[in-house]
Order: sequence, then structure tokens, then C-alpha cells
Amino acid sequence: MSLRDRGGRRRDFHDLGVNTRQAMVHVQESKTGFSGKMIKLTTNHFRLTSRPQWALYQYHVGYSPEMEARRLRSALLFQHEETIGKTHAFDGSILFLPKKLESKVTELFSRTRNGEDVKITVTLTNELPPTSPTCLQFYNIIFRRLLKMLNLQQIGRNYYNPSDPVSIPNHRLMVWLGFTSSILQYEENIMLCADVSHKVLRGETVLDTMHSLHSQVGEERFRDACAKELIGLIVLTKYNNRTYRIDDIDWDNNPKSTFRKSDGSEMSFVEYYKKQYNIEISDWMQPVLISQMKRKRGNIQGTVALIPELCSLTGLTDKMRNDFNMMKDLAIHTRLPPEQRQRELGRLLNYIQKDDNVQKELRNWGLSFDNKSVSFTGRIVQGEKIFQSGAMFDYNPQFADWTKETRGVPLIRSMPMDSWLLIYTRRNYDVANTLLQSLFKVTPSMGIHMNRPSMIEVDDRTEAYLRVLQQRITPDINIVVCILSSSRKDKYDAIKKYLCTDCPIPSQCVLARTLSKPQTIMTVATKIALQMNCKMGGELWSVEIPLKQVMIVGIDCYHDTVSGKQSIAGFVASLNQSVTRWFSRCVVQSRGQELVDGIKTCLQSALRNWSKWNKSLPSRIFVYRDGVGDGQLNTLVNYEVPQFLDCLKSIGTDYSPRLTVIVVKKRVGARFFAEIGGGLKNPPPGTVVDTVVTRPEWYDFFVVSQTVKNGCVAPTHYNVIYDTSQLKPDHVQRLTYKLCHMYYNWSGIIRVPAPCQYAHKLAFLVGQSIHREPSMTLSDRLYYL
Repeated sequence: MSLRDRGGRRRDFHDLGVNTRQAMVHVQESKTGFSGKMIKLTTNHFRLTSRPQWALYQYHVGYSPEMEARRLRSALLFQHEETIGKTHAFDGSILFLPKKLESKVTELFSRTRNGEDVKITVTLTNELPPTSPTCLQFYNIIFRRLLKMLNLQQIGRNYYNPSDPVSIPNHRLMVWLGFTSSILQYEENIMLCADVSHKVLRGETVLDTMHSLHSQVGEERFRDACAKELIGLIVLTKYNNRTYRIDDIDWDNNPKSTFRKSDGSEMSFVEYYKKQYNIEISDWMQPVLISQMKRKRGNIQGTVALIPELCSLTGLTDKMRNDFNMMKDLAIHTRLPPEQRQRELGRLLNYIQKDDNVQKELRNWGLSFDNKSVSFTGRIVQGEKIFQSGAMFDYNPQFADWTKETRGVPLIRSMPMDSWLLIYTRRNYDVANTLLQSLFKVTPSMGIHMNRPSMIEVDDRTEAYLRVLQQRITPDINIVVCILSSSRKDKYDAIKKYLCTDCPIPSQCVLARTLSKPQTIMTVATKIALQMNCKMGGELWSVEIPLKQVMIVGIDCYHDTVSGKQSIAGFVASLNQSVTRWFSRCVVQSRGQELVDGIKTCLQSALRNWSKWNKSLPSRIFVYRDGVGDGQLNTLVNYEVPQFLDCLKSIGTDYSPRLTVIVVKKRVGARFFAEIGGGLKNPPPGTVVDTVVTRPEWYDFFVVSQTVKNGCVAPTHYNVIYDTSQLKPDHVQRLTYKLCHMYYNWSGIIRVPAPCQYAHKLAFLVGQSIHREPSMTLSDRLYYL
């Protein structure tokens, strides 16, 4: 499967047709675990209390000539309500009706505003019993229509309320409150899963950004700067509340340029916006933005021209994300604590109950929803013990963090820093010395032996850094530390590229700003020392892994949006029994190449390395597969898993380890709230949910493994798509939770198993900075942390 293969024309975002549980005999009866103590949970799911008890009729609607715009298709069809009836659900190509039309094929004739005659062919394709999965698709269409009736605007897949924006004037931001919704068949009921969503709009238009870029970089570099800054951004046009992605900038055209309308006449952009939306364009010299339309109906793949001054920017830039105060002010509105989040959802369901038109629509279809969310019990599995150099630690489960407990304790395996380089610029001489003194203070208690480095002063230019690296690196150097005066990406990229490919050696880049606060320097130096130790092949702590002869694999993907041509898969596999050492490799694939072929090569070399370390091959392999988009599950089950099996066969005829493949998903709509003392709180780390809100056709479960300081904690969804391990569900859940403790860049529990996070870090480094496969010399070290 190439990473861009997103299924057929109709994306099945919920992977409805994929039934993986039926092939796994040991979870046919039950897929629930048993260990841990019970906890009462409330969720953001609402039961569908009644649904039509009659058949639904599904029709395909075709247009001749082909009509591209969905609104136009609907308007033309709805001219014939006397034939099709007032109650109907239409999404642009599929029509659902509660009654059967007289003939199997109905031909209708409509006329557009421009006087063009259009023939519409309505063909009966299916009679659906009330239990059919296609009915779910229909319920979703109906629910989205209800949101539209409540005057919410669709942006992307979600619906927002533009009439009640929250303004954050000191940062020129606006926040629209909205909702995500999906209706699916869960274990016992069909339920609506609804969640609060926020759309951040910036107070500036694309034209404002262009003006400020012009004043920053001047005429010469202006066009390049615009392309770099703007291409790939998502903008919102307020006149129709639609979002577009900027794919190109057309400098040869401006608002006075003309375009050809569907009736063949020419019109300028200025006239069009005046006539269509009564908008006056003020700057007639601005270029035109180009957005590629994705929809391939009848193979029409068009482009949309947009005017910069009418496009509002959405989302946040990296610079904004790094602005602590801005993020703090924004979080007040977007990171809602459990009680407030449920209140907002309650308001939405109240609107639905109280609005007469909405209720009438529901009655016409025979649908109704419970307005109280579903409650059930989950389990909190026991906390893990942390082992470090013979000592054993418990941590406070509330904080999911053991930084304090393990401070000053020797590491499992500390790597010496006998010979290393410290490179800095003249103005950062003091900072370099501060770092060095702090490292001398924190390393002895960790058991790290550290000599004085070769300290090298360089000019603050990329070439100067690279020249020093070329001249001064010898085979006995353990690690290179570079202190950078700014977070300029090109300098960091050049250093990393050189030290990961041309001259493979572990490296640590530190921003001078990070070392400038005396009150935090010891904490920072501790973290840097731990990170450097991992990069050189050290081990920090471990948890008990009861399975023997097991290899754990993590895979994650990164799409290189800048060059747009590459997709990168990070592949990480454990090398030892205690799961503290990792083999890492990367697949860099150009557009259209198959990702799996690369992953096969990675798995083969991981098995060779495991065998070198353990003098045997693993008898169990667990693959945690992250980075799977909605609707890609089918391809994974039918294509990727068989390739894994082929790869294992190729190792030798008598080699057949037990294989478990688990899809890890962070972007899920489900939220869980613990009912504690009459209120709602975030559930503690270790909360496992494997009933009620899981899917009957899957062997799946949720784990809440991390804690959050503010807002709601998001669970991670795990879907076991292939399993010959014969392990009980409880053991698979426990192993998954244990692995969330093993990420060495954070002395606490994280949201996904450590190998997934390592694979993500590796793919991100390669996709962002290196753009080619790193040297295999570094493959047994966590050089990408």
C-alpha cells in the first residue's frame, strides 16, 4: 500500500467493512481482561433509542452532463420533491428514501439557472434492512443534516458555530466552538459519539501575511518567502465558510484577471465577488492563490482560484505554538476540563431536543437519541515497578512520573564520555561553560564517567560548524554537542544530516536560550545527560516483561509535506530481553512506491540483529503499527499483514514465531470521565476500557496511560488485527501498558508504547531534516531522541 492510497472514492472513515475478530478463535467468546480494580466511567456516547423498523431504499443518482458542485446536484434533484417525497437523505451521489419509487430507474429533467438542461437518472441499487451497516452511513448523513439545521457550518469533517465566536484580541485570534460526531454500531447498541471541537482562526488574511513578509525580506526574496510560508496552509473563506489548502501562488494573475464560467462567458474576479457576494476587492495588484480540488467525480479534477485578502488563516504556526503566553490564553478556551466538556455536549443535545424542525426531521425517519451519556465500569490495572541498577521504585500513579524517585540513582548502563566535542559560538562561550560545569555536577551520580571535552569556538554560520565537524571528528569521539544561538532550521538540518549520514556519530544540539535560566540549569543538564547517554547506546530504567524470547516492533509514518514527494516510515525493534535496547531503521519512499517492501527489509534486518544479540530467533513478535489513517485498515489487513508473514517464512522453513499485529490510534473521538465524589474527573493512568464502546467486529481496547495538567485526557485505541499469540486479552493489555513506561526521553508514562514513539521520532527527524536513510552504523542506538 503506498501511504497515499486512501481507499476508493467514498472513504470509509470508520473502517466499517473490516471484521478481523472472526479470524481469531481465542477471542470469539470474550475479548475482555480481568485484572485491576473497577472504576465507574461516563463517556461521550449517546444511545440511539429508536430507529426505523422498515427497509430503507438506496438509489444512485447520476447527472448528464456531469455536475461538479454538490450544492447544485442537490438543488437540481430537489426540484422534484413531488416525485421523491419530502423525506430524503442525499450526500451528492447516494440518495436514501423511506419509500420505493414506482420504477427501478427514474429519469428526471431539471434546468440550471443558466438555462442548461440536465438529465438526472435515479437508479435503485439496494433495499436495506434496518440492521444493514449502510444504514449507519445514512444515520450519519441525517445527523449532519440536524447540525446544519441548527445553523452550524461544516468545515472539514466537523461542524462549527460561527455566530458565537470567542475572541482573543491580544493575540488576534478567534475560536469557533464546534462538534465532531459519528454514529456507529458498538458492542450492544448503535450510538452517537459526539465531542467538542475548536477551530482557531487568525485575525489576519493571507494578504496581511504577504505584506509583513515583504517588509521583512524585501523584493528580491519575497516570492520565495511567500511560497515557503504559505504553501500547504489551510485557509477559510468567510463568504462561503469553506476551507481550502494553498497549493500554489499564481503571480501572473490578479483580481482584474478573468476566468471562464460554466456557461462559457468571461468574468473578472473583481466583478465575480461583487456580483456573487457583494464584496469589494481593495487591492487589485495581489496575486491569486491556487487550490487543487480533491474530488474526482467523473474525473473532473479542478483547481480553485482564491483571492489572498478574502482568505483568513486557520490553525497555528510553529512560532505561535512556541509562544507560551498565547498557548496559555488559548488553552482556557480549547482545553475544557471534563465537567465543562460534558456541559457543552449536553447543550448540543438540548438544542436537538428543543428545536421543532430537528424533532420533525427525526420523527419522519423514526429516529431518536438518548440525551444522557452512557455510563459503565472500566478497570485500573496495577501500576508498574521501575527498575534501575538493582533498585526498585514505585511512583505516584496520579502523576505518572518517576523523575524525583530515580534522581541520583545510577543508570542500568551508562556510557563513558571519554572523548567528546563541545562546539559553540563566541557569544555563547559563557553558556557553554555553564553547561559543562552542570554536566560535571549531575553525571557522577548517574554513573557516567566524563572527561573534559575539546571546546571549539566557531563563527555563527552553518559552513563554520560543518568545517569544524569535518576537521575534528576522529573515530574515538563518543558524541558531539553543538550549542546553537537560534532555532534556525537550516543550521540544525545541516548538522544532523552530516552526523547521521556522511559521518555517523551521536550528536546533541542545544539552544543557548534553554541554558540561560540559572534556576532551571541543573534540571536541563540532567535531561541532556540522560538523552546523550541514550544516544550513545546507554540504558536508563526497565519494567518487568514476563514474556520470554519476545521481540517488540514499533512502526510509524511521516509524510514530508515540504517536498511533498516523500513518505517516511520509522521502524524500531527491541534487541534484548529487558526491552531496553532498540534496533532502528528507516524507509524513505518516493510517491507511489510501496511502503511494505521497505518494512519487509527492516523486519529481516531486525531479526538478523536480534539473532546476533540473543544467539537465537524470537519466538514471539509484537508489532505496534501507528500512523494508519482512517479508512486504511482494510489495506493493512489484506496487504501488510500477509507481507509480514511472507517475510517470516523467508527466514527459514522451520521458523514460525507467534505474531501479533496491533494498530495504535491516537486520534479517537472517545473520551472517558471518572465519576468521583459526585463530579467528573479524568480517569487515572492505567484505565482500560474493553466493553460497551468497543466494536463487536474487532478485538480492540482503549488505554488511558498518560496524565494531563489541564483539559481532558485522551485515550489511545488499540486494535489487534492479527494474533496467533494465544495470550489472554488481559496480558496483551498489560504488555501494552508496560511499554508506555519505556520511552527514555520522558521519565513517566506516555500515550503510546515506547517503540511507536521512537519510530515517530526517527521518521520525524528523517522527514524534517535528513531526507535520506541514516547510516546503519547508528542503528543500535537511539540517536534520534
